[in-house]
Amino acid sequence: MSVKPLEDRVLVKPIENESKTASGIYLPESAKEKPVRGTVVATGPGKRLENGKRAEMSVRQGHTVVYGKYAGTEVEIKGIKHLILRESELLGVLEG
Repeated sequence: MSVKPLEDRVLVKPIENESKTASGIYLPESAKEKPVRGTVVATGPGKRLENGKRAEMSVRQGHTVVYGKYAGTEVEIKGIKHLILRESELLGVLEG
């Protein structure tokens, strides 16, 4: 099963935060924060403009992106948690 996002939506696989601190203390699940960055798995074709054409997506498959803590809709694909977000919910693309 694969998911192809519609319109200006992006399918993102969250990058989990480290489970231990820099000093070596392991954090319990309840103390971990939700991930705020992830890897783009798939993108939709882009938002349809008034003239009938589609706007080009600014992110591509493989980009690492930053998004809001509670942004998007969580979905499970083949037992792995993913997020579907609108392109406008993305805060930025990590480079380098």
